[in-house]
Amino acid sequence: MTTTSSRGQGQGADTAAKAPAADAPAHGNVLLSRDGVVATITLSHPGKLNALNVAMWLTLRRVLDDLSDDDTLRCVLLRGADGNFAAGADISEFPEQRGDLDSLLHYHDAILAPALQAVAQCKHPTVAAIQGVCVGGGLEIAAHCDLRIAAHSSKLGVPIHRLGFPMAPGEMQGVLALAGRAVTLELLLEGRLLGADEAYAKGLLTRVVDDHAWLAEVQRCVDRITAGAPLAARINKDMVRRLSPEVAPLTDAERRACFAYWNSSDHLEGVSAFLAGRKPVFTGQ
Repeated sequence: MTTTSSRGQGQGADTAAKAPAADAPAHGNVLLSRDGVVATITLSHPGKLNALNVAMWLTLRRVLDDLSDDDTLRCVLLRGADGNFAAGADISEFPEQRGDLDSLLHYHDAILAPALQAVAQCKHPTVAAIQGVCVGGGLEIAAHCDLRIAAHSSKLGVPIHRLGFPMAPGEMQGVLALAGRAVTLELLLEGRLLGADEAYAKGLLTRVVDDHAWLAEVQRCVDRITAGAPLAARINKDMVRRLSPEVAPLTDAERRACFAYWNSSDHLEGVSAFLAGRKPVFTGQ
């Protein structure tokens, strides 16, 4: 995988996110640019609605960890390329990356969950600029951001029930904390995509803006954040996190129970049907 950095203004404008050489053959990019006190992360996977492959998840985590250590920043903006935010994980990798129970656990526990935690634990205010498709892992990334500003034509949801598997605990945590039990279950059980207005009404979004005004509103939001005292913003984030209810960590047995579907017929059918472009036929087995 390759990553690039757009030239910006201010310190660190030319910092590039460079993935390990082993990741080079993968398709898709995590692009990093810097404009003064604002860093922009752009998810880019042409032809796949910016679906994130393993290399992109790993790079997203590393880039966010690096940005969190940079005290000259005041805001991190996350967005997608080419008119969409992100269509979740790259399902074409599933047969190889999640082929048995150990690899499945590794994929969710060591790749996806840490990347989402890096979003949630970023020291600086984070803003998800949402347009187009924001589903699955894309919605999970947005849910772990501090603010979410969406264009009116955006579509949000988690249609993974069509793939024959549930949402992993480390990925559910952000959506559940943001939207609550009822909305999380609605998203997961129905697999329905929500328009931006409905997503806002259900608490998934901070603001919805007409498409033609969306980018300008995103910029105004960033300007408001960067005009404030950065230390106060960081303390506010820390205190909100500290004062928010936390559940006890899952036991190993509970965690493994969440992945008991790994060798089920429905899981195999769901992934196979998606890759083949046909409707899945589930049997409950």
